[in-house]
Amino acid sequence: MSAPPPGRFTEFVAIDWSGARGDRHRGIAVARCDAGVGAPELVAPPPRGWSRAEVLDWLMARRDRAMLVGFDFSFAAPFVARGAHLPGETDTPDARALWRYVDAASPDADLGAASFLEARRGRHFYLGAADGAKRDFLHWRVCEVAHDGTTKPSTVYDAIGAAQVAKASFAGMRLLHRLDGQVAIWPFDPVPARGALVVEIYTAIAARDAGVPRGRSKVRDAAALDAALAALGSAPHRPLTRYDDHATDALVTAAWLRTRVGHDRLWRPRGLTPLVARTEGWTFGVA
Repeated sequence: MSAPPPGRFTEFVAIDWSGARGDRHRGIAVARCDAGVGAPELVAPPPRGWSRAEVLDWLMARRDRAMLVGFDFSFAAPFVARGAHLPGETDTPDARALWRYVDAASPDADLGAASFLEARRGRHFYLGAADGAKRDFLHWRVCEVAHDGTTKPSTVYDAIGAAQVAKASFAGMRLLHRLDGQVAIWPFDPVPARGALVVEIYTAIAARDAGVPRGRSKVRDAAALDAALAALGSAPHRPLTRYDDHATDALVTAAWLRTRVGHDRLWRPRGLTPLVARTEGWTFGVA
């Protein structure tokens, strides 16, 4: 795969996601910007906050637009290292089959997946000391293993702690199952000639590229947000009523997507083999 042609995408959207229980989530933020240098802005949520289903509806209503959309969750579980997404349980040959499996086995409201993890705690997922040694659950996707041999701080099998991405990712897989066939999802699909494209993002990558020091990847005030945006070639933002991690992560990452869309190496990263692309996917921005 190579970078999309110049001008292929004219809107850039970053979505800070949530796997929390319930049907309204303060942890979801949607930010967008147009091509150029204009500051990204938050998309106003419904009066009681976003539900996951409403994010899905918002995107589906705009699927014909030239949008590059980043979701901040892991698009699949590890497969390559162990030959299965959930060894001993699934024979899902690709990520699409995993999305379908998770969706069918998750009765939770609003595309949630907490019950999916809880039903498999101690077998596939670590939810606490009663499940055994945490190290036994630490398995990563190819894109999550850095080239120096280190890994991201969390894996989709670790469902405890502030850094965990498990609930958000499996809830996200239910959303991807509904998008599948309606909106292109990279790298499982090639970049389409027109319409929207969804990619996986990791907001810490955007923060580092915006000059936020490693270990302090959160932006929590107006001055820091403008500094990060300026580093990405963006105009200053309009003041927010509240500067929380979800809003600022989404704003910075929307601007980052705009600046990185033409970087060919991000569309052809080392390690993205056909097997990886089909079974695990890839985080856009990991080269």
